[in-house]
Amino acid sequence: MASTSQNRSRTRQRASNHKNFTTISPEKERGRLADLWKEAFPVGTEWDQYEKVYEINWEFSNLENAFDEGGVLHGKKVYLFGCTEPQLLWFKDKEGNDLSRVVHIPAVVAVTSPFPPSDKVGIKSVQMEGEMILPMKEMKMDWIPYIPEDTYEHTSLERYKTQIYTLKCTQRRAALKQLQQERIKKYEYCLPYLYQPMKEDEFPTDTVVSIMYPFEDESKPPIVAEYDWDIDTYEDYANDLVAAEELLAEEKEKFMAFVKSQVMAEKRKQREAREARKKAIEEMSRETKDALENMRFYKFYPVKTDDTPDISDKKAAFINRYYGKASQVL
Repeated sequence: MASTSQNRSRTRQRASNHKNFTTISPEKERGRLADLWKEAFPVGTEWDQYEKVYEINWEFSNLENAFDEGGVLHGKKVYLFGCTEPQLLWFKDKEGNDLSRVVHIPAVVAVTSPFPPSDKVGIKSVQMEGEMILPMKEMKMDWIPYIPEDTYEHTSLERYKTQIYTLKCTQRRAALKQLQQERIKKYEYCLPYLYQPMKEDEFPTDTVVSIMYPFEDESKPPIVAEYDWDIDTYEDYANDLVAAEELLAEEKEKFMAFVKSQVMAEKRKQREAREARKKAIEEMSRETKDALENMRFYKFYPVKTDDTPDISDKKAAFINRYYGKASQVL
């Protein structure tokens, strides 16, 4: 008799559980990833422009659809990071008048890979003498699993049969006042770094070196420029600066020697990088080689809606100097 009572109790419990279970319709399930693009930190965006990126109600339904069955991201392990591209866009005001202003257009780059594409960022600007490759964590960035706060949203992710990671930054904007200007600038010149030894032959050799020539008189600002050894000659380059009254004629020889030393240092750096690349490929496992060769980059732009500007002619495949071009632009 006790056994029969227990069976009835279990039956009532199952019925109760079934009754309280909330079914999510496919229509409601769609749109679950509508705000996913906001989770990907827009790397390299000036802090004073950060909030302005979200003033426009951008829509990334194309990113959401990419995770559906048949989409380019369905069933893949995906790593997402954001970026912004300043462009002059035209709007219409309430009276129908044409207006224009510079807008930081957001884009999301999706990397399909069995492991994180990189744990480093690159920092480079004309004002800096060299390039800095830093661990992401030094800039308070890391790849974080995307887990929606809503339980049902988390459950609905199973239908995408994928794992999503987004690049997050924990640097609080409220604390920026306490940071030195140099530290703040690092964020603005920051780019997601990627070492691609298998594809570096596809990229043209960089023949441009950044120059910051200091004068003995420290009150005089340094000459900040770029020298292309494939196009310029030391003599012509220096003569142009003398003609522009940026360099004294008596200091021309000293300046030329400085530029030559910078070029030689850059060529040596590139030669060492090629040797390191060759060694890295030789020591690389077959699994890692396959992963790097099959890694794909997808760049998503906002789709056109009634309340957003048309940016269809602003799309570009280029991601950054480390990633190169996207496999596909959507």
